Amino acid sequence: MSTEEIPLGPLVVGIDGLELNDENRAVLMHPAVGGVILFSRNYQSPGQLRALTAEIRSLRSPRLLIAVDQEGGRVQRFRAGFTPLPPPAVLGRWHERQPDRARDLAYRHGRVMAAEVLGHGVDISFAPVLDLGRGNAAIGDRAFSPDPDVIADLGAWYLAGMKDAGMRTCGKHFPGHGSVAADTHHGVVTDDREIEAMAPDLSAFRQLSERLDSIMMAHVRYPSVDDSPAGFSSFWINDVLKRQIGFEGLVISDDLDMAGAAAAGALGERISAALEAGCDAVLACCPQAVRELLEDSTLAYKSGAGLQALYGRPLASLEEQAQVPELQAWRKSLKALCRQAGTA
Repeated sequence: MSTEEIPLGPLVVGIDGLELNDENRAVLMHPAVGGVILFSRNYQSPGQLRALTAEIRSLRSPRLLIAVDQEGGRVQRFRAGFTPLPPPAVLGRWHERQPDRARDLAYRHGRVMAAEVLGHGVDISFAPVLDLGRGNAAIGDRAFSPDPDVIADLGAWYLAGMKDAGMRTCGKHFPGHGSVAADTHHGVVTDDREIEAMAPDLSAFRQLSERLDSIMMAHVRYPSVDDSPAGFSSFWINDVLKRQIGFEGLVISDDLDMAGAAAAGALGERISAALEAGCDAVLACCPQAVRELLEDSTLAYKSGAGLQALYGRPLASLEEQAQVPELQAWRKSLKALCRQAGTA
């Protein structure tokens, strides 16, 4: 198969199926697209995943970024043949009793996750979650802790594990999704606090900003600051994240097909609004919505060349790493942690 020269666009899209067909090849060849995000619907086995990612990589030059959400717990898209990963909240509970052990486990979690994902041709897992664990329906045990300093502590070790495996990093969901109860997957969510009261939510992002290669925005509205959800807000992206915090990496929207993004209009309008507000890349995860969107010849978008900064660079092949006793021990310890937590 010949590789076609097409500059990357800013859309990271979802596709159907376990292998490419003509329909999703056409989507991935569209110049507005710069990457693909895989889900459980795209996974059957390690061999199937390697074949799928190899074909996606061969389509274009520069090649498309390939992403996944492989956080652990209930958000682990690749399961059969992969190490079961405990939800991050388990590490937070360890931190209460044995903080040094929790840090070690956070490093192992990030390192094993990244090595396995990279070893199957996927560049990045959008992780870790840096939201406060305060009972939000969407976040739940995806958060390390309700304490921002514990999140920053464990997050630093988790990020170190990812980077030592050769994976870039993504903190989410800025400026903080954990302090409201509702789920942005199902409706527009509003946090009525003043910005001063949000200092705990912002804290882990501030502490880890220099370690993060990308940050994903929340769809939450903070009307005391800006009426638009954060991912469509120049104030949150440019004034707070980039200028006040000094973040210099890529800014990525959360999935624009989610109900929490509805305030920005139809999907094409959401994309335009997110990019105009300062996002460098945007997620559109519903394959049917993406296909319909890309049929619109008036779609306006900017370059997604920055996505190349998130390409994975594996330390070694997964087969080579699997021979290292430390990786074998780390995998066993994570499996045992899942069994103890009842999440295996």
